[in-house]
Amino acid sequence: MRGAVLTMERGTVEQLYFMEQAFEMARTALDMGETPVGCVLVYEGKIVGHGMNDTNRSMNGTRHAEFLAIQEMLQSYPRSALRSTDLYVTVEPCVMCAAALRQYRIRSVYFGCGNERFGGTGSILSLHSDPAIDPPYPVYGGLQRKEAIMLLRRFYIQENKKAPKPRPKKHRELNTKFDDATSSI
Repeated sequence: MRGAVLTMERGTVEQLYFMEQAFEMARTALDMGETPVGCVLVYEGKIVGHGMNDTNRSMNGTRHAEFLAIQEMLQSYPRSALRSTDLYVTVEPCVMCAAALRQYRIRSVYFGCGNERFGGTGSILSLHSDPAIDPPYPVYGGLQRKEAIMLLRRFYIQENKKAPKPRPKKHRELNTKFDDATSSI
């Protein structure tokens, strides 16, 4: 990864608790046929926003977990509270979400696995640290990385009935092996 992403394989008890809450959201998304990405926003030690992907059900590509969590938080807190808020998300924020987090001036981001197709905080672009735009935010990746990858693998071996041209996946098997620290989905 590029752009000053600190790798965390182990977190504090508090960080692991919040990450597990994000995983609960991701598991719910998977059960609903959504890409299993979940997140929580933490302000003053308390979860103030939850989100999971809702792009398949809503047929709206902007209904990412991060946007839904921010929407929930802003119903009860001012936008300025995001400057003191941490995001825990199972998968690295995409370019769209990373840019929004920068504009909202999120305090920091913790994520499970990288997003080698659309990652906006180090895998593809480093929008969190680009000196040309709003103040940067620190990013910590790799927190419960294997669990995040396994959820994504479970999703990608399923049939997507809402895809414009569904491809049969009858003979796919869930890969449960991890070769090294850089293995991805």
